[in-house]
Amino acid sequence: MSDSTPPPASPYAPIQPMSPSDEKLWATLIHVGGIFFGFIPALVGYLVLKDRGPFVQAHAKTALNFQITMAIGYVAGMILSAVFIGLFLIIGVGIVVLIFSIIAAVAANNGQAYKYPLTIEFIK
Repeated sequence: MSDSTPPPASPYAPIQPMSPSDEKLWATLIHVGGIFFGFIPALVGYLVLKDRGPFVQAHAKTALNFQITMAIGYVAGMILSAVFIGLFLIIGVGIVVLIFSIIAAVAANNGQAYKYPLTIEFIK
């Protein structure tokens, strides 16, 4: 006796691509989140959203590379704070993060690609 029932469906739904407006929104939020929470929003955005669209993937990767680079700057500033110059480095890194993250968020919201200056490319 043959059973003609179809095989069970996969327990995982296929990944649905995002609409362009959703990609712009998430890319903008990833950049803005970096101002307040460092590399965490970029890391979560990269891990969760990288397969949802090329635009959000590119922005999440760029933001993550920038935030990791700036975290290294913060650590260097903390180490050098014993010689007092580290305080200036920490303030400078904070200003750079604020300014460039706002510029990147505006570019993402306008649907444009953005590449942060002063960034080491850890994730290709």
